[in-house]
Order: sequence, then C-alpha cells, then structure tokens
Amino acid sequence: MNYLSVEGLTKSFDEKQLFNEITFGLDQGQKAALVGVNGCGKSTLLKVIAGIDAPDGGIVSFRKGLQVSILQQHPEFNKEEKISEAIFTHDQEELNLIRDYELALLKTETDPENAPDLSSIIEKMDALNAWEYEHQIKTLLGKLGLYNLEQKMGDLSGGQRKRVALAQALVTNPDFLILDEPTNHLDLEVIEWLENYLATQNLTLLMVTHDRYFLDRVTNEILEIENGKLFRYKGNYSHFLEKKAERQEMEAATVSKAKNLLKTELEWMRRQPKARGTKAKYRIDAFHDLKETANKGTRASQLEVNLKGERQGKKILELEHISQAFEDLKLIDDFNYVFKRKDRIGIIGPNGVGKSTFLNILSQNIKPDAGKIDIGLTTKFGYYTQDETIFDPNKKVLDIVKEVTEYIRLDNGSEITASQLLNQFLFPPKMQHNFVGKLSGGEKRRLQLLRVLMANPNFLILDEPTNDLDIMTLNVLEDYLQNFNGCLMIVSHDRYFMDRLVDHLFVFKGNGVIKDFPGNYSDYRNEVGLPVAETEPSKSEKKEVTKKEAKSTERKLNYNEQRELKELDNSIPKLEARKKKLHDSLNTETEYEKLQALSEEIKEVEQELEEKEMRWLELSELQ
Repeated sequence: MNYLSVEGLTKSFDEKQLFNEITFGLDQGQKAALVGVNGCGKSTLLKVIAGIDAPDGGIVSFRKGLQVSILQQHPEFNKEEKISEAIFTHDQEELNLIRDYELALLKTETDPENAPDLSSIIEKMDALNAWEYEHQIKTLLGKLGLYNLEQKMGDLSGGQRKRVALAQALVTNPDFLILDEPTNHLDLEVIEWLENYLATQNLTLLMVTHDRYFLDRVTNEILEIENGKLFRYKGNYSHFLEKKAERQEMEAATVSKAKNLLKTELEWMRRQPKARGTKAKYRIDAFHDLKETANKGTRASQLEVNLKGERQGKKILELEHISQAFEDLKLIDDFNYVFKRKDRIGIIGPNGVGKSTFLNILSQNIKPDAGKIDIGLTTKFGYYTQDETIFDPNKKVLDIVKEVTEYIRLDNGSEITASQLLNQFLFPPKMQHNFVGKLSGGEKRRLQLLRVLMANPNFLILDEPTNDLDIMTLNVLEDYLQNFNGCLMIVSHDRYFMDRLVDHLFVFKGNGVIKDFPGNYSDYRNEVGLPVAETEPSKSEKKEVTKKEAKSTERKLNYNEQRELKELDNSIPKLEARKKKLHDSLNTETEYEKLQALSEEIKEVEQELEEKEMRWLELSELQ
C-alpha cells in the first residue's frame, strides 16, 4: 500500500539546484534513509515532503488519513513554554486528555493541597478507552527521561530539548515518521532504545542520519542524492555501499566508452560542412548526448585531510586529584591520569554527568574546584566543540579561514594557501566567495572543523564531532584521525566512530566517578552486558550435576582476560627466542663477568617464562 508519492520534485537554493525532477514513493512499512554530501539538499527535501518548505516544482502526496510526524534537525521551542505544552501540541482529544491526566498526577504528588479533581478526568479516560494509549505515552516519556513535565524549555540542555522534540513526534503514534538527524545530542542509552523502537514498530520511516550502526539496523532502503538526482538501493547501509561501488564502476565504464567514441564523432563533426541542414540531424543530436555523457566523468570531489600536527614532548598532560562540582552535583571526584603519546580515549556517560565540563577543564576553559593540571611545553590543544561556532553570516568563507592564517603546513612539509586548503575541504573557489550565511548546517560544521585542524594541534579534543557531518566527511576524518600522531579525546554518540578510533574509555558513572575501561564502546557494552552469576543454591536444592551441565556453567573469559591471553600468545614466543639467544651467547662467551651476567639474565627470563606459561594454561582451560 503506497503511503507517499513524490513526482518530479525540483528545488533550488539561491543559484544552486539541490535536486531536479526526482520521483519516488514509499509503501507501508518501508524504512528509508536519505544519504548524500553536506549541502546536497537532504534536510530541504524532508522539509518539502513535510510541507514546511515549498518546492519549485513537482507534487508531494500522502495517502489520505495518515498521521504524519516530523522531527527537524534543529527543533525550536518557546523558552517560556513547559515540556507538557511542547510535547502535546497536536489537537487530538485523547492526547489532550492524557496531558491533563499526567499534569494532574504530577500536581497531586508535588502540591496535594491544590491538586485538581482526578475523578472527572478518569471518567473521560474510561469513556475514550485511553488507558492503553496513556500507558504507551508514559512508557515513551520514561524511556526518553522526561518526568517533570512542568519544566520550562529554556531551562533544558540541548540533549533534553532533542528528547522533547522526539517525544513530540512520537506521542501521536504516527503512521509515517520523518526524522532529520534523530541521534544528534542524544546519549547512547537513548539512541539504542530509539534504534530498537524504530526497527520493531509497524510504521513507515523516512530519515536523514549519519549514524552507520543506526542505518544498518533500522533501514531497509537507502535513497542517495547525488548531483541533483536520486538513486534508490534496496537493503540497509552496508548493502548500499556495495551496490553504489558497482554503480560507480558501471558509470566509469560508460564514460570511458563515450570518450573513445567521442573522438571519432568529433572528427566527423569537424570534417562535415558546417551548415546544419547538410548533416544528419539524428547524428548531430547523438553527438551532443555523447558529449554530455563523456563530460560527466567520475570526478566526485574527495575531501582531503593531510594537515601536519606539532610534535609532542615527553610530558603531555597530567591530571592530579581533579575535582569539580556544580552546586550540590558532584561531576568529578579526585580524578588522576597521566596522558601518554597517542592516547586515544573515548568519553561516554549519560547527559549531564560532566563530560563537557571535563573537556573544558582539560582545555583550560574553566578551572577545577580542586587539583592540579600540568601541561607539557609542546602540548598544543585543538578543541572542536559540540556547539556550532557562530560565524559572521556576512563574511565570505575564504575570509573566515584567513582569520587564522593564510598559509598552512601539510604533513609532507609543504605549504598551501587558505584557498587551496578550502578546496581540499570541498569548498570550491566559487563557494569560497559565498557568504557564510548561505552555507548549510553541515557545511558550517565542516568549516568549523577545518579551523580547528589547520592550527596543527597535537592534542585533539572532539566534542560530538559527528553532528551534522555527512558520512563521506566522517569516513575521511576517521582515516585522518587513525593516522593522527597526537593524543585524541572524543565525546560522541556515534558508536561506529568510537569503535573505530578509541582504544580505551573514560566512563562517567555519575556522582563524580570516572572509570578507565580498556577497550572501545562495543567492548564495553559486551562487558556490562554479561549475565550476572546466579546465587549459590541451598543444600536442599543442590543436585548431582552432569558433565554436560558442569561444562555449561563454567566461567568464561571476560574481556580483560581475553586481551591478556592474546598478549601471552605474543609474548611467550618472544621470551623463548630471547632464552635461546642467551644460551647461544653463553656457549660462545669466554669472559667470566659476562658469563655471570648472562647466567643471571637467563634465570630471570626462565622465571618470567614459567609464570607466563602457567597463566596461559589457566586462561586456556577457561577458554
């Protein structure tokens, strides 16, 4: 059953055409994602489909009677309105009744003397059979962490406002849901709940997101906007990557064939009389079509990041007994850490536990309540904040970069101009002379990232770097960061990004507690997701256990033990080789003092080897 039909849709922004006569449809139960580079028109297309923006041409139509909801990329609210007023904006009798019921309950708990009479509301709830719907909404608000519906929107953080906007889109129990970057500003726990919710609900979905795990687990179709055209791919994001590569190979072969044929046709065009009437019109038309195909090329712009970072000294950054609180809320409690070269640390934890505060302490934007920060002489910070930098909208893109420097060093030692660097960051010469106010949200974030990297830092702090960046930019950024020789600290809700780049985590547990965990985000989830051991049964409950049952109840290796076993597999052969080399030296050495030293070293190696072998046997049995 068709839910959405888009026919011949066209839209331009200033002089730039975003998409031209695109046509597609979505059936009931389809879950599609729009992908494409920043500025290609993804958010604009969603707004046009939702009726927020008008197209230049074409038709958008939904099946009659559908409940359609939209979550915009940057939702706006009245600062003075309450959460309840922001969420229950839809004029539906059941929703209005549930809102009144929830507020009455809250009033009964907080101010029982002035609480309203619930009996009349309950009678109306009974009459409309609204209790199941009320339970669904209460569960939804609980999962999103929205309990105090009397809070004002102006008092909420960015993540809390995003959760309110998400609740606003979901409370109507929509048939068709439009989501623009739904995971931005949400903590990982809420993202994983939302991922499961969307994957299991019987609704039709059209969304834009850069979260590759989210795309893989929720979508069953990918719609790509490229050069104003729309390409459709059945399947999830991983399948899309395979099929897109095949399409690009076919296009490259077509272009190559057209270029070869064009040479022959060009000679024919030059040889023949210039008068149009004396030539075969069909062949002239075919020549121009061929020329257009040959000139398409496969010259997709490729973001380049090859900036040089400053070298680090022996001392990088040392934190000694750092503590920080906000009123009665303890954020950091007596935290110590000595940063090492090429540390790659991810920071995770719920919203509001102090992650951004910690980054601001590291970068010396704020001073801790207690403790000492010792920064190495050669340490140079680069801080990419989750808040979009406010550039002067009336300045040109090139001028924004020149404010930092006009010449930038690359990792090969050469220098390039600010204009050349902008070109590498997918800001072609024409766009460089555009005003910043004309850039898309993702393009502004890319410009912000460029300003941070071009200062050549050797200690990069990235706070939610994936927000609003397209997947192509993220892939190139990840490649750059994998080869980055300095220290890297990342706060991100993008699980794929974290898994690829970090090798241990600072887990903010709340109440000032920060746990240092060895591994990436997926490792941590596996660790905390292990089943809890059952309690020991009483004597009366104990029975004889078969060998099969005993085997099934044996303890398995945890993550740290798995890493230890892998390390032993590597270190034991090295010790064996070292032992053999020492024995060979002992057989050829003639000086007494050297013989004595070799004998002592052999004893130490043999002792270490014996300990490691015993530990290897112990872990191997568990495995």
